[in-house]
Amino acid sequence: MVMRKVLSLAIPFIIFSFTCRSARAWATADGGLAGQPGDTSAVGWRDTLSQVVVTGTRNRTDIRHLPLTVTVIDRPALEYSNVPSLLPVLTEQVPGFFSTSRGIMGYGVSDGAAGNISIRGLSGGAGRVMVLIDGHPQYMGMFGHPIADAYQSLMAEQVEVLRGPASVLYGSNAMGGVVNIVTRKMQEDGVRTIVNAGYGSWNTVQTEAVNLTRFGGFSSVAGFSYNRTDGHRANMGFGQYGGYAKAGYEFNGNWRITADVNVTHFDASNPGTVQAPLEDADQSVTRGMTSLAIENEYDRTSGALSVFYNWGDHHINDGYMPSEGETPLDYRFNSHDEMMGISAYQSVRMFRGNRLTAGVDWYRFGGSAWNSYVAGGRIGEREDIVDVARHEVAGYLDFRQNIGTWLTFNAGLRIDRHSSLGTEWVPQAGLAFHLPHAVELKASASKGFRYPTIREMYMFPPQNPDLLPEKLWSYELAMSQKVLEGRIHYGVNIFYIDGENMILTLPNPDGAGMLNQNSGRIRNAGIETQVAWRIARDWSVDANYSFLHMENPVVGAPEHKLYAGGLFTHGRWHVSSGVQYIAGLYTATGENPVQEDFVLWNIRASFRILDWMSVWVRGENLLNWRYEINSGYPMPGANVTGGLKFSF
Repeated sequence: MVMRKVLSLAIPFIIFSFTCRSARAWATADGGLAGQPGDTSAVGWRDTLSQVVVTGTRNRTDIRHLPLTVTVIDRPALEYSNVPSLLPVLTEQVPGFFSTSRGIMGYGVSDGAAGNISIRGLSGGAGRVMVLIDGHPQYMGMFGHPIADAYQSLMAEQVEVLRGPASVLYGSNAMGGVVNIVTRKMQEDGVRTIVNAGYGSWNTVQTEAVNLTRFGGFSSVAGFSYNRTDGHRANMGFGQYGGYAKAGYEFNGNWRITADVNVTHFDASNPGTVQAPLEDADQSVTRGMTSLAIENEYDRTSGALSVFYNWGDHHINDGYMPSEGETPLDYRFNSHDEMMGISAYQSVRMFRGNRLTAGVDWYRFGGSAWNSYVAGGRIGEREDIVDVARHEVAGYLDFRQNIGTWLTFNAGLRIDRHSSLGTEWVPQAGLAFHLPHAVELKASASKGFRYPTIREMYMFPPQNPDLLPEKLWSYELAMSQKVLEGRIHYGVNIFYIDGENMILTLPNPDGAGMLNQNSGRIRNAGIETQVAWRIARDWSVDANYSFLHMENPVVGAPEHKLYAGGLFTHGRWHVSSGVQYIAGLYTATGENPVQEDFVLWNIRASFRILDWMSVWVRGENLLNWRYEINSGYPMPGANVTGGLKFSF
């Protein structure tokens, strides 16, 4: 145990210092920065000074002009990871970002679920982080949080993670940040098909097939995946299948239309904690989304009109504990939720260096939940829990002005009206300084907010229909620079978050049980750093580190998170290895807090046997570290998965 503790402290910092020395030693070597556009050997982080993004702005914008922090994970990084879910790659590559896990595959829902996204200590499980697919919100209509098992890597061209409030553009659930999944597309005329299949520890199977086409103005993407595992514990099986399809047509250089649909079904079992194992805790969940968008793009103006619809069906058996003398439950929980919306915006350049974007959003969300009895004297009976819907309507303005070549000023304002909670005014402002020697300096102040969910207001004790919105202000300073002709790129951010009205479950002032109340405050502060080096043509390294101080700790947000990795690519070989160090991760808070420290070492490698066939292998937790992320759910030890990939 002593040696393991020493390793947990020493390994990441040895690797970090080694990569720093390597960058200085190899700074004169030829090559470009890992992660530049078109560089398929990228380690993963692509936060370059000239990158174009769509998150943090409704139109394609040079990242230098945004006051907000956006990290981009591109397609090569997702492909070479050979991981079905997006979350493990984001947890490695994005500082300040962490997602919980309980097994080798699958996150589940309800009690014991994982897949909770945290950005700077703000939890997606509470609806404070928004997931988008091509700019369209994705979350449960009643519970308000994203469903991690629905976000598969096969659909993503790149993932843009905005760290910090984005409520001006995206509203309530973006108070902590945004994860925008930009879907795949074919760049040139032709047809391409990729099939990937793998098998690994604990009878784990992962498969996917994707077809991409483009002929003139028409383009399409269609993908299907099937994944399953027995799990590393009894009663922890997981099975999933899903499909994604998108079609688009460009009428000319200025107008295009796209439509897409994504459906995922999974069956997951919750084994319970090791202290209180469960039987029959099974979940059957289907999630779907579809959207239609009409976009225009001219030299001086661009915009879009889109409609979207998300839905979900959940059938859950909460299980029972035989060790406590419990018997199988005589009912099943069922729910159907939905969210639909219409969004429209237009961005115009009124004069040199200016961009003004105006938009409107309308959202409707809600659903119904009920218990259906399957045993006892009430068999066949339905007991309603909730059947409710709410809506929001909002308008926003986003203004950007370049002052000469050295300064960009940004300001935004959103007016958001909730059908039962009133109106929120959401301002945002920031400056981006473009300094000599390729230095970028940014400062921003942003308001974030979150409406309470239908669950918090109307479902299950301790529901409270009188809840008010959560609110916070986030202040951030950021600096980044490219040096040595772009072979080294680094960035540093410091932030402070001050929030109020946070929803907590506390004793009811009337003395009757517990009650959801606006009694919490949040004061988080921290620092985040990223660095990437192209050492030589075949070698590159990158690292990121984040420190988070929470005045009021929350579960699933580590105090220290460090990742250091390296990549070798030459000829037919592509090999990457990385070490992730987590310290001060709260698995329990309150009177008896519990923190976890651990080190994970992963290796991923592929070899192209033929032009159209590759073999790959992925090894995870190769140090065989014993640790927990969800309290009572020990994570799997060393495991290996390998497979074949065909491309034609």
